[in-house]
Amino acid sequence: MTLKVDESEQGPWTVLHITGELDLMTSPEVRQRVHDAVADGRHEVVLDLSQVFFCDSSGVGVLIASRRLMHSCRGRLRLILPARGAEDGSHVNRVLAALGVRRLFEVFPDVRTAVDDGAQPLSA
Repeated sequence: MTLKVDESEQGPWTVLHITGELDLMTSPEVRQRVHDAVADGRHEVVLDLSQVFFCDSSGVGVLIASRRLMHSCRGRLRLILPARGAEDGSHVNRVLAALGVRRLFEVFPDVRTAVDDGAQPLSA
């Protein structure tokens, strides 16, 4: 399975809708898209991982690196990880929790909530 990244703008937020597998072969594309957003002056990024059904350590590494990049430019990074669903998106949530890094991220259930500055992130 390949990776597909669609981009949209929602107010000040750049939303990257990621579909497929986030692994050693595909994670560099996600890293590049986040870097491109920052290079374009967009410092508020949402990674929609609700359609990512596999994530390995290199994918987690890209998420952590993206968080670090956004922090360094005083930006914000939010993830969309649905809490439930046998397949869709819950895999990434389980991987992040198992590695003890889930708490590093602001996680939201959907794009609408993630781009709402008044919304509270889901608890880890």
